[in-house]
Amino acid sequence: MSEAPEADRIAGAPHPRDTRRLYGQAAAERRFLDSLAQGRLHHGWLITGPRGIGKATLAWRLARFLLAEEPGGGLFGPPETLDVDPVHPVSHRIAAGSEPGLLPIRRAADDKTGRLKSQITVDEVRKLRDFFGMSSAEGGRRVVIVDSADEMNPSAANALLKLLEEPPAGAMLLLVSHQPSRLLPTIRSRCRELRLQPLGPEDMARALEQAMGLAEESEALTALSGGSVGEAIRVASGGGLELYAEIVAILAEYPLMDRARILKLCNSLGGREAEPRFDLTVRLLDLALARLARAGATGQPLPEAAPGESRLHDRLAPDARAARHWAEMAADLGARARGGRAVNLDPGALVLDMFLRLESAARTASG
Repeated sequence: MSEAPEADRIAGAPHPRDTRRLYGQAAAERRFLDSLAQGRLHHGWLITGPRGIGKATLAWRLARFLLAEEPGGGLFGPPETLDVDPVHPVSHRIAAGSEPGLLPIRRAADDKTGRLKSQITVDEVRKLRDFFGMSSAEGGRRVVIVDSADEMNPSAANALLKLLEEPPAGAMLLLVSHQPSRLLPTIRSRCRELRLQPLGPEDMARALEQAMGLAEESEALTALSGGSVGEAIRVASGGGLELYAEIVAILAEYPLMDRARILKLCNSLGGREAEPRFDLTVRLLDLALARLARAGATGQPLPEAAPGESRLHDRLAPDARAARHWAEMAADLGARARGGRAVNLDPGALVLDMFLRLESAARTASG
């Protein structure tokens, strides 16, 4: 494979094309197979759901299956699974990035900077003209994966729409979308939707074991990721479990404040290389407050994502009134910090400001 950056890869995890098993999405797979068995296989499929729950993995599974599957299902009738033998020639070619019947459309690298562009441009979609202009291998299908369709600029979206309106023979377009409401209504109307769901604890454990060997930490990661494997991987690979435990430990002392502990955390956010840690810190602080509010609003204990979190919830969010207080803080603090970062304010100072405001909020809540 090329060593150029790939927009559809999560750092620290296998690429979706290399992920052999998809957990928790059997219903979506069954719907696709039923459509095939009934002879109603549409040329455009919109794969939707929250970020990081397996949409790209499903798209690559579908592509592998479609390119390997015998028309009519072969000797044994319609297939019962999307699984393709790893030794199948299509599996080998897809793994090597040399399958002539498959074209992924994604954000490309800028020729000058080498960094990924912020959008999928029309130049990427125009590659489809040459791709579909070639005769398909052995008269088979040709498959396109657009990941993610949300990232297309208007010109790219309109170019793709023309293909959806008049698809070439044998074409299959698989569009991955985290926010389908952002797509052109005409694109949505010309696709059939496969909606995926967040993973439950058991499927999350299996998926994390497959991706990173993290089954033992899956309970905490599930609590912090909302059933998104991708988010769980981002949290784990960035040291997020330890960082969240530190945030909980600091908040557990409120309305007192361990300034030395907070300053140590804030000092770790300096420098350009620490930018991902700043983003993760703000996300986890947002999440800690959201979980605090949820515990107070429901009156039900949440699975602990860090030691002592249940005691923190009992003390700082004993009722619905306190829950509303923390929900308001959660909505405000993260937005302030991200806004400050957008104008290049010091990341450590922004996080310190978040903790100081939380100290004041804790005094109000406890009063």
